[in-house]
Amino acid sequence: MEKIKIGVLREGKVPIDKRVPLSPKKCLEVLQAFPKAQLVVQPSPVRCFTDEEYTSLGLPLRENLANCDVLMGVKEVPIDHLIPNKTYFFFSHTIKKQAHNQKLLQAVLAKNITLIDYECITNEQGDRVVAFGRWAGIVGAYNGLLTYGRKWNLFHLKPAHECYDMEDMLEEFFKVKNLPAIKIAVTGGGRVANGALEVLERMKLKQVSVFDYLYKEFNEPVFVQLRSSDYHVRPDVSVWDSKDFYQNPHLYQSTFDKFAKVTDLLMGCAYWNPAAPVLFTPEDMRQPEFKINTVADITCDVDGSIPCTKRVSTIADPAFDYNPETGELAPAYSAEKNITVMAVDNLPCELPRNASRDFGRQLIDEVLPHLVNQDQQGVLARATITKGGQLTERFQYLQDYASGGLTKPE
Repeated sequence: MEKIKIGVLREGKVPIDKRVPLSPKKCLEVLQAFPKAQLVVQPSPVRCFTDEEYTSLGLPLRENLANCDVLMGVKEVPIDHLIPNKTYFFFSHTIKKQAHNQKLLQAVLAKNITLIDYECITNEQGDRVVAFGRWAGIVGAYNGLLTYGRKWNLFHLKPAHECYDMEDMLEEFFKVKNLPAIKIAVTGGGRVANGALEVLERMKLKQVSVFDYLYKEFNEPVFVQLRSSDYHVRPDVSVWDSKDFYQNPHLYQSTFDKFAKVTDLLMGCAYWNPAAPVLFTPEDMRQPEFKINTVADITCDVDGSIPCTKRVSTIADPAFDYNPETGELAPAYSAEKNITVMAVDNLPCELPRNASRDFGRQLIDEVLPHLVNQDQQGVLARATITKGGQLTERFQYLQDYASGGLTKPE
């Protein structure tokens, strides 16, 4: 029986990412579940799991991974780290023609690398099966509450990235004793939104219906989950149809203004198509009845569905203020009249141990069975961007991008 040699990459992208595709215990599970698999781990001084945590379980460390058949990382691999003629798994961030990764895709083609992008691994229904979305939602919701507490000087939570893991972060919740009777809106219904809801539920905040959220007053903090149908309308159609909305978002209008009038903290977790309407406009934010004062833009679409998200923020400096009167940005918490925005674009990095364990679970359940059994169902083939020095058929639309042409502005 021929073995498949898998190398766990050290993350080389700057800024540093501490996540791993497979934690030490998940590596052991791989070896137990898939006798055809062999594993080696590239040493790393910054990984959230130490080298010793791997070696203590008998997992070998190896700097040179040239003998491996498959190399698995998380984020983009630096061009000078790419080994020719190998199969790589990582989030390449190239499928939307992102300008900053054009040279990476060109190098992958030039080095005859087979690139399988996690973002493109889907089931038969087209749903993604490996993602960090849940952890973006968990950390984003926590950061949103942290930001609201600091804005109004109610409480000061330890930043998520200073917490050892999820359990440590949950301990911080006990500090939230004086959250006023605010209303929190969570948009979306996918992994990200579910992660955010998980935090609010663990805090034992009360979830209410859309009707009650809009029309009732409460003497305690409450939250609502909003789906696309709650804040969009197609003027020429009287019945909501989700399929039509996703196929023809340009035909719809936003009705989010009714929520903006009663919401204190907005947690943006919904995927946004640029052809769809924005939730609200800069002009809307200048109206006296516009109540939102804190935004956790967890999906982090710059100049997207939430217009006050004018830039990405960082883990070290996660928030900024937006002045609705001038449209200008200011330091976070600089004026109560400003809208304070949290827009970190790499939220799962703040709880890397938990996020990595969860991701490894998905790899073991959804990816490795196809990898070790020669992808008989074509699951990995659908996610393969390059092979044999060429773009695969599904990704031929990237040809101009790969040739040095059109890119998507950052």
